[in-house]
Amino acid sequence: MEILEAFDLTGGLRAAAQLAGCDHKTVAHYVALRDAGQSPDERVRRAMTVDPFLDKVEEWVDRSGGRIRADVVHDKLVAMGYSGSERTTRRAVASVRRSWRAGNRRVFRPWIPEPGLWLQFDWGQGPTVAGRRTLLFCAWLAWSRFRVVIPVWDRTLPSLLACLDGTLRIIGGAPTYALTDNEKTVTVEHIARVPVRHPDIVAAGRHYGMTIRTCVPADPQTKGGSEATVRIAKADLVPTKANLLDEYASFAELEAACTAFSEQVNKRPHRATGQAPAELLVAEQERLHVLPANPVTIVFGQTRRVCWDSAISVDGVRYSVPHQFVDERVWARWCGDELIVTVVDERGPREIARHRRGQRGRPQIRDEHYPPEHPSRRATPGDRPPRAGNPAEAAFLAIGDGATSWLVEAAAAGASRVRSKMAEAVTFAKLHGVAAVDQALGTAALAGRFADADLTSILDHQQHGPAGTPARASEAHSLQPGTASWAEFGSPTSAGQR
Repeated sequence: MEILEAFDLTGGLRAAAQLAGCDHKTVAHYVALRDAGQSPDERVRRAMTVDPFLDKVEEWVDRSGGRIRADVVHDKLVAMGYSGSERTTRRAVASVRRSWRAGNRRVFRPWIPEPGLWLQFDWGQGPTVAGRRTLLFCAWLAWSRFRVVIPVWDRTLPSLLACLDGTLRIIGGAPTYALTDNEKTVTVEHIARVPVRHPDIVAAGRHYGMTIRTCVPADPQTKGGSEATVRIAKADLVPTKANLLDEYASFAELEAACTAFSEQVNKRPHRATGQAPAELLVAEQERLHVLPANPVTIVFGQTRRVCWDSAISVDGVRYSVPHQFVDERVWARWCGDELIVTVVDERGPREIARHRRGQRGRPQIRDEHYPPEHPSRRATPGDRPPRAGNPAEAAFLAIGDGATSWLVEAAAAGASRVRSKMAEAVTFAKLHGVAAVDQALGTAALAGRFADADLTSILDHQQHGPAGTPARASEAHSLQPGTASWAEFGSPTSAGQR
């Protein structure tokens, strides 16, 4: 510009060259460029050895979507007779790649969310608890930036809907849309790039008055918010060398940590809005839909039919339920380390059983789920309570619990003439009273006395008592035989006696 200014001032090439401190030919060159309408800064491109191959380089860059490496291009060109250096090839590939990206660049329009319209959620890999990997369900409201983090063991459909229901209950309503990734629990398949929804997820969305949408792959406008929530949650909840967190001792401890994390991030001002998400949530709740009183039934887990033994099978382990629900359909789902069994009837959904996680071959059975006379309450498997089959047996069992115990013990001991002794006991009950005979039979069962005259002897003892006062040994008395006779063993006296 100084050269051109000097030329305009003097009007001569040599005079302008003296003022600008350069050669007059240089002044003539730049003046000619200006007169031709060209920029003085532009340089004429020199011919390069790669020019005859530029069409092929452009083809390869376009076919690879701008991802092909320069060394690969150089090897291909050498095979075609190219004699230039690899440096020249790299410059040519970089130039072609810049031109290709300029013509294929995606332009994004900033997404401006509306209150009560969008809820985004995604999954993140959680910490290890008791040797098992966990998952973090991360959701956030796009307008208020309110975040919810819930830990789970798996990402099955019941777990997903349980987390979604819990999130909606926390924020106090349902938005118009819920946006998530294209996982199998939400999108069954794609046909002509159109996602086909899972019928259960559609039914769940209809239950809450909410439409489930899926994001466009590799689209930051529809995935950025939920992925940022996952990234922040993992940074603060998953133990790493950067945060120096200790391992979680139990799943309940991880749940408490997730609750504390959600409260912390929702109370501090957000960078984009300058306000705390908890404060903005109050305003956004006015635009949310009212939630139904009961969750969608799929939230309760997987359906199971209660078998005749009043138990269900989950993951190969048997879990008992109250016997009133035999042959009924119930719902079972995992909540941390506990299995929750729910029934949905005219009274609404309600929990009927809760078990700790069991192992194969170790069924989780509770006595309170069975009636008192159920075989599961017997001390010895295979025992059957006595039940009368004819009037004589009914008369004997009617005496009382002592008669029942006597029959069970006598049968186990292999006593003889059991029926005749039972008839004798019925006769004694008429003579001595039912209570006395029942007591005598119970005593005989405890003592193992099943001979012919044992019942008569016990009854006589109960009525008349012992002949004299029983002698009771004091604390100073011992039944240990004395050693006085051994005191003189080996002496001459004892030897002479022998």
